[in-house]
Amino acid sequence: MIQAKDLSKTYGEQTVLNIPELTIEKGQSIGLVGNNGAGKTTLFSLLLDLIQPTTGHIENNGVRVDQSEAWKPFTAAFIDETFLIGYLTPEEYFYFIGELRGQNRADVNALLAQFQDFFHGEILGQKKYLRDLSKGNQKKVGIVASFIGNPEVIILDEPFANLDPTTQIRLKSIIKDLAAKAGVTVLVSSHDLIHVTEVCERIVVLNKGELVKDIITSEATLKELEQFFAGEELV
Repeated sequence: MIQAKDLSKTYGEQTVLNIPELTIEKGQSIGLVGNNGAGKTTLFSLLLDLIQPTTGHIENNGVRVDQSEAWKPFTAAFIDETFLIGYLTPEEYFYFIGELRGQNRADVNALLAQFQDFFHGEILGQKKYLRDLSKGNQKKVGIVASFIGNPEVIILDEPFANLDPTTQIRLKSIIKDLAAKAGVTVLVSSHDLIHVTEVCERIVVLNKGELVKDIITSEATLKELEQFFAGEELV
């Protein structure tokens, strides 16, 4: 379970995030949506202890992320290409992450074999450094690397951006499979309302740093979100 309590982040006089309370149950798939500046990446950064909260805190399976690193072994994320190591090849990077997560090369290779269609022949065996890959292919590497070591919590920030339509479809299937695994909590932020409503069982909407909607996904959810972002409910 993930819990945010009295959580806020302020820079100077500007409050970019203010969430009195948010609970995410173990095993839920959560879609985080909002316009630019809504606070999505700030929330993920707080959850990963990349920045410190101004007030409040987040607990990940009972561990306060700003006070202990005990959450790290069961939590994985890909936010952007800064999570990568540009001078490594994809294979070197996967094995490096595997070592950090107690996986040997055979374990890592077994995982990578499951994502051959997702890689589409553009990642493995290319003898390219990560820094020389396209943004889309860098994203593929980062996403799959987050699956190494069987994490219980997986956080993906804008995973569909920079991916071609075929890869987006494959990624949706991957996320659905992850969410179907017992006990795996998946958090996805996205500007694509269609994708996020298709793969997530619950949608959390942020607007100007405030949590304004918390919806269990249904057939009506996409229309409700479209109406909201069309300005019918925006303040």
